[in-house]
Amino acid sequence: MKTIRLTMAQALIRFLQAQFVERDGNQLPFFAGCFGIFGHGNVAGIGQALQENPQFRYYQARNEQAMVHTAAAFAKMNNRLRTFACTSSIGPGATNMVTGAALATINRLPVLLLPGDIFARRNVAPVLQQLEAPWSQDFSVNDCFKPVSRYWDRINRPEQLIYSLMEAMRVLTSPADTGAVTLSLPQDVQTEAFEYPAELFDKRIWRIPRTRSDTRMIEEAENWIRSSRRPLIIAGGGVLYSEASEALARFAGQTGIPVAETQAGKGSLGYDHPWSLGALGVTGTPGANRVARRADLILGIGTRYSDFTTGSKTAFQDLQVRFININVSEFDVHKHAALGLLGDARATLEALGEAMAGFHTSEDYAALVTKEKEAWEAEVERIFNLEHGPPISQGEVIGAVYRASEPEDVVVCAAGSLPGDLHKLWRARDPKGYHLEYGYSCMGYEIAGGLGVKMAAPSRDVFVMVGDGSYLMLSSEIATSIQEGFKLVIILIDNHGFSSIGGLSRSIGSEGFGTRYRYRNPETGQLDGAYLPLDLAATARGLGAHVIEAEDLPGLTRALVEAKQATKTTVVVVETDPDVRVPGYDSWWDVPVAETAASAEIRDRRREYESSLDDERFFL
Repeated sequence: MKTIRLTMAQALIRFLQAQFVERDGNQLPFFAGCFGIFGHGNVAGIGQALQENPQFRYYQARNEQAMVHTAAAFAKMNNRLRTFACTSSIGPGATNMVTGAALATINRLPVLLLPGDIFARRNVAPVLQQLEAPWSQDFSVNDCFKPVSRYWDRINRPEQLIYSLMEAMRVLTSPADTGAVTLSLPQDVQTEAFEYPAELFDKRIWRIPRTRSDTRMIEEAENWIRSSRRPLIIAGGGVLYSEASEALARFAGQTGIPVAETQAGKGSLGYDHPWSLGALGVTGTPGANRVARRADLILGIGTRYSDFTTGSKTAFQDLQVRFININVSEFDVHKHAALGLLGDARATLEALGEAMAGFHTSEDYAALVTKEKEAWEAEVERIFNLEHGPPISQGEVIGAVYRASEPEDVVVCAAGSLPGDLHKLWRARDPKGYHLEYGYSCMGYEIAGGLGVKMAAPSRDVFVMVGDGSYLMLSSEIATSIQEGFKLVIILIDNHGFSSIGGLSRSIGSEGFGTRYRYRNPETGQLDGAYLPLDLAATARGLGAHVIEAEDLPGLTRALVEAKQATKTTVVVVETDPDVRVPGYDSWWDVPVAETAASAEIRDRRREYESSLDDERFFL
């Protein structure tokens, strides 16, 4: 057997470069390169290996958490068919990636994490940044990755890499089990050489199958749908990952079953499709939520039924409602005691469409859907043209960004009040035009995620919408976008604090406590003094961005035109009124209210909360 003598790190990089995926006959290199920040735990191993292999491109990040977000966004934009590796030193560099790992795993996005680790040979312990444990020597901060990784291993000998890499690729390319994969690499082992089998580095193709559900299950689903009167489709992220948008559009048109979308599934249908009801759930439209409340059958496609989708199990109130789920994940396909069609969304939906020939919902149901769509479009126009302020409303900002964008452009967001408003208001015109991270709703994802989207789709304009709270947490990848020439248009909304949680706090009677950016008041002892004089525009300029400040809606409109024409990352800073909010519509979210409190308002909210609990359902 032919062998090649390489260090463990050299073998790792050479292997990653040879991995490809294939779906529907289209073949792609799985890894687009490696993000990294070097320290003593990986500079002599992974760093040296990357330096020797420039074909496997290295990208310099500014924050370890951010580089994982960028990789996850890149994977999402590529429908999980491509990703990045991310490397850090042992210590804070490694633990900074834990949040990114959690985000990737919760959102089912493939990312390979390669943190350095303590010495495998142990004789020099405790080394710099080592967390000692009295119960084991085989322990480091990298054990923190175990609960947030879909696969985890520590490579204590160079030859162990051979077997671990195969398992890592199995998980990373699995439509059902993908997420963060963590290979902990002791710093001494990274530099040790081994005679690796040459065939390990041959081109390897991982084929992504389109599995169809069992024929008998499809027949039973057909019977359930034909016997229903008010069916509703819930389109989740699985529709987009399986590239099933066209199949869904045909199925909805053929059967007359309206479609409501989760955050991950928004864009599954164009907003103007006659059977699209838009967003569902806590951040949903009134039409989608009213239809869901009365639906007697739910066809969930590629959704995991988060509480924002189900309104904390209050969204579906028909006492006889039944569920059919199409999903590649056995874990998700049986949720809500559903009839589970285990398989690829596109392939299974096409098979179900063939079985449903001749079926169509009633004319009255079609008229109801049309009426709800027309009413919602009028409401969107009202919010987009509120003529408030200055400062203007957040809804007006979204309207201005929408009008400035082209159908193929991408809006990116993750946390705060923006995701809820975007879910309701954004008119998706392209399956990949709406990019929200809401499985983990991670503050700080926005700019790093926008970079990943732009790297995946450089021909599209990417509009990153971010509030001041998220921006102050993680804006460092503006510098990376400048360094690599990936232009972003960042709309930075200055509402002087944590607007989303401020609103939630007031809704439960807590008056927005701890959510405003204010000085401490010596008279009250609380943070209710004057507002902090933050200059967010200056920080963006300091990171190398072109910056435009807009004071009103006409100024914002002009700024967005200028930003589109700019040649480098541009930050548009606009102040908004945090008290002018986009309403919620016909839904509820379970946020427990204190059972005892000095405040009469909180006590009143508790009574309302206990009454609302009666609407929560069990689906057994």
